[in-house]
Amino acid sequence: MLHSLREPDGTTQYVDQMVVGAAPEVDIRFFSWPTALFGRYDVLHVHWPELLIRDSRRPWFRFVKRRLLDLLLLRLRLRRIPLVWTAHNLSPHEQGSRSDHRSLDRFYERVDLVIRLNPASPVTAGREAVTIPHGHYRQPFARYPQPAAEPGRILYFGIIRPYKGVDTLIGAFRDIDRTDVRLRVIGNPHPGQAELVRAACQGDSRIGTLLRLVSDRELVDEICRAQLVVLPYRGSMHNSGSLLAALSLCRPVLVPESPTNAALAEEVGPGWVLQYSGELTGEVLEKAIAATAVRPDGEPRLQDRDWSEVGLRHRSAYRRALARRSRT
Repeated sequence: MLHSLREPDGTTQYVDQMVVGAAPEVDIRFFSWPTALFGRYDVLHVHWPELLIRDSRRPWFRFVKRRLLDLLLLRLRLRRIPLVWTAHNLSPHEQGSRSDHRSLDRFYERVDLVIRLNPASPVTAGREAVTIPHGHYRQPFARYPQPAAEPGRILYFGIIRPYKGVDTLIGAFRDIDRTDVRLRVIGNPHPGQAELVRAACQGDSRIGTLLRLVSDRELVDEICRAQLVVLPYRGSMHNSGSLLAALSLCRPVLVPESPTNAALAEEVGPGWVLQYSGELTGEVLEKAIAATAVRPDGEPRLQDRDWSEVGLRHRSAYRRALARRSRT
């Protein structure tokens, strides 16, 4: 099994859980172009295909990567190696060039099996698909201290990119005329985003930032100290590991209205996933603060998202992809 993921680096990431939860008989290897083109593996499992062909630091190298992808797709066809794709997003967050789109279209045409992370995810007609939910983070987070929530503390965490809507959150928070609330923004910013965040926060002492990649210990501390986590993504919010991370630590989350968020809200139980429609405003934020002043009963229902079960479902998906490839 060849994953289009980097090896675990000591932080809690999606790849770590894929490795820990892997079922017996699934031997995992990690992606490199030499391995993909010349190595031995039974299934190629791709997660974010755009990352195979993009290199923002060296735009000219995209041409080379697109040709490497063409060679890889040819090898898969000739060797009858099935291609499995986990549809984390409906489309790449950054648009890329027309050439990128053509390469990705060729990739999607070659996919044998799509893994969607929730039943609300649409899948292009004509492809086989299975639903395997994103696992939770309860086990890896359990090793760290988990302080109590601080009333009035609001948190955004995660990579800071334009589509994440952090500037909208800051603007909505600044419209709240109260001294008993605070906003915390933490995460690694993409180029140019740190300056935008600092400018948006300027002059408001209620807002604190930590604009860098944080350790797992720091992340657990920040999430647990929050009364409310806000993920104000622009566009249609599809899947979010950050949302699962917050729920794993029993913190309610405010997110944009979407079919996938509605499905998750029903799954985990009332009070944990709050949704808003339209633009995030100070009024929406205040209502969410009031609604989460008392913590919901119990814990979010995440039992179906244990990584051991997720691993078994992936093994079944790989077998299904192998059977499909052998039939064709």
